[in-house]
Amino acid sequence: MNEIERNLNTLSLFHYIAGAIFVVFACIPLIHVGIGIAMISAPESFVADNGQVPPEVLGYFFTAVGILFFLAGQALACAVIYAGRCLKQRKMYTYCFVTGCVSCMAVPFGTILGVFTIVLLSKDETKALFAKA
Repeated sequence: MNEIERNLNTLSLFHYIAGAIFVVFACIPLIHVGIGIAMISAPESFVADNGQVPPEVLGYFFTAVGILFFLAGQALACAVIYAGRCLKQRKMYTYCFVTGCVSCMAVPFGTILGVFTIVLLSKDETKALFAKA
């Protein structure tokens, strides 16, 4: 096993670890879902200083945005985990490269992972390994 293969295996492991971290952090928007559901079911709990109850649409907005961000985070986590599997099997070069680029948006772990992925996949030896597989 040469150095490029060892680096790809290590990078694959880091994709699994980062994906697990993304799964956990993607659950944070569920707090907004809970707040939104509470605003819908018990709006009297959120009375302002002037005695007004917030509009019901605000609860639906909190719920919808929370669900949207939760699903987007889980999708990114699944994409990163699957990219780790593809790196291990030396297949789907373009998918791994694009996932590395997209994961750069998840600061700080995703950025570090994405930069290392892009650098390693840009080497000609790595492209040859993917073409051979």
